[in-house]
Amino acid sequence: MNRAILFVDDEQIILMSLKSQLKKHFGNEYRYETAQNTEEAWSIIEELAEEGINILIIISDWLMPNQRGDEFLREVHKTYPEIQKIIISGHIDEHSLNQLKGEVDLHSFLNKPWSESDLIKKVEDAITKIA
Repeated sequence: MNRAILFVDDEQIILMSLKSQLKKHFGNEYRYETAQNTEEAWSIIEELAEEGINILIIISDWLMPNQRGDEFLREVHKTYPEIQKIIISGHIDEHSLNQLKGEVDLHSFLNKPWSESDLIKKVEDAITKIA
């Protein structure tokens, strides 16, 4: 399995829910990694790169302690512009979202709480964009 999806959120229940919903739909087609903060996410990104595993999509929460998701995705984009980025939040303003879209080629936004069908559709669209 040389393709991965990374979830970044400070709430464990959110991470487990995202992972569970995608794994139920896609099965073992992808490797699913979770990180509770951006430092942990960077460790996973570096580890996967060393193993030759491509991260296709990062789904990151917007509002997290230490570093917000938009700042994290800006940093990711500098090094890995090919990774599809999805931001998830219940607390985001339209101006900040539009600014992020322009800066990092943001694939989409997922509102908390999300529907499983919306999550699946956005991930399928992101995967199609890569192919």
